[in-house]
Amino acid sequence: MTQPDNDVRPSNFIRNIIDADLASGKHSAVQTRFPPEPNGYLHIGHAKSICLNFGIAKDYQGLCNLRFDDTNPEKEDVEYVESIKQDVQWLGFQWHGDIHYSSDYFELLYGYAVELINKGLAYVDELTPEQIREYRGTLTQAGKPSPYRDRSPQENLALFEKMRAGEFKEGTICLRAKIDMASSFMVMRDPVLYRVKFAHHHQTGDKWCIYPMYDFTHCISDALEGITHSLCTLEFQDNRRLYDWVLENISIECQPRQYEFSRLNLEYTVMSKRKLNQLVTDKLVDGWNDPRMPTISGLRRRGYTPASIREFCQRIGVTKQENTIEMGSLESCVRDDLNVNAPRAMAVLDPVKVVLENYPADKVEVLNVANHPSDESMGSREVPFSREVWIEREDFREEANKKFKRLVLGKKVRLRGAYVLTAERVDKDDNGDVTTIYCSVDLDSLGVDPADGVKPKGVIHWVSASAGLEAEFRLYDRLFTVENPGAAEEFETVLNPDSLVVKRGFVEASLKNAEAEQAFQFERVGYFCADSVDSRSDALVFNRTVGLRDTWAKING
Repeated sequence: MTQPDNDVRPSNFIRNIIDADLASGKHSAVQTRFPPEPNGYLHIGHAKSICLNFGIAKDYQGLCNLRFDDTNPEKEDVEYVESIKQDVQWLGFQWHGDIHYSSDYFELLYGYAVELINKGLAYVDELTPEQIREYRGTLTQAGKPSPYRDRSPQENLALFEKMRAGEFKEGTICLRAKIDMASSFMVMRDPVLYRVKFAHHHQTGDKWCIYPMYDFTHCISDALEGITHSLCTLEFQDNRRLYDWVLENISIECQPRQYEFSRLNLEYTVMSKRKLNQLVTDKLVDGWNDPRMPTISGLRRRGYTPASIREFCQRIGVTKQENTIEMGSLESCVRDDLNVNAPRAMAVLDPVKVVLENYPADKVEVLNVANHPSDESMGSREVPFSREVWIEREDFREEANKKFKRLVLGKKVRLRGAYVLTAERVDKDDNGDVTTIYCSVDLDSLGVDPADGVKPKGVIHWVSASAGLEAEFRLYDRLFTVENPGAAEEFETVLNPDSLVVKRGFVEASLKNAEAEQAFQFERVGYFCADSVDSRSDALVFNRTVGLRDTWAKING
């Protein structure tokens, strides 16, 4: 009997079910599946399902299939197939064997539909889609049978064959299960099993012009693959009755069980593929992998790590209770990960020039700076230092109270990993804005306190003006201004106008060849990564993953 690894994630009701099934001998091994529809890119909600299905298979030494639910060719694309494969592997998982497609089973599915027809459990209906909805009734009123419901199996079989042969137009005919038009569950009121679609399929080409519905396809695909535990979200809870009905009424040995868990809802974003697709189509974002999108590829481009997303999915757990997770919970996971694993570097996003008047004009000194304050294994890097440096504009004030621990006229401050300096005077432009800060530097203070015993009030970061590299910084924030944008009548009206702010500044020379998605903590600024699409060594672009602290709640609370 398969037992879970010792290093198992916190238990949940699904794991309890699996434990009981293994203990009773109902199953001797565990097999799960992740079954996305290739009609868009995966989002953070899918990551929860990926971690659950692949994680359970791993922990119980079982298997997990990747199966594409490709029964709706009009909305599907090979681009989505490839992106999903990449997302699963990037998250750290590998499917068992070959990739599966529901379309692999189209011939078998057709055969099972014929079996239901021969048993008098399915019929060809010529009601229009609108009439079918009308006949189905309401939550308080039973449906009424279609006038075509009592056709003989022979007649239904002949019509079904003509459907396959392409002899009917779309929307004029379909195959329905014959169950119960008075059922209290709408899904059991003679659901549609097949519809006519003259659409090119990315796997089967033009071989088929009839396509099975999800509820008919999914349960049979599970059974054909030997799935033991079919895990899906709560909106499919009522569909479980149809799932079981189909399997009970066809000649198939495996009888998998479906179990439902709550989907992931995240504040300040939308999880509907339709709405995400609308954001892309209406060019409200820069594609599916826009770093503001909750897609896995968007989070990856923004600088989120696989480990941080897996940790997030573990922290939120698996329950049957619907709830909405704070965005800060996701940000906390990546912040915790990067705090430990991201090397440090210096960048100035809103630069103002500092001139060290008593430092030799032609001298460039190479300083050795640690890559991480508490992890010596990350080593150090060489950082050029020169007479002119850039600092953040907000790090200087002409006058300030004692709480301001940065550069003030007449006060001392240390440049990170370098010297102590004192601000002496400034130049300003016609608007009164400071353009240059002139300082004196204590040339004996490298690595030691000043000889006069007056300690600097703080430490600020900097970049050499002669050796630093120009860079673009994209400061990403929440895509919407409200916690539940999906509830807005038009969710475009609650888009955050400041979800992307672009700044131009400087980074230290060591970042010239920063690899795409390589994470850095820009000291005192935040966590950033080189953009995987636009950043080049001669045109650096860095995306802000997350700030050093959660300031959103404080500002917007």
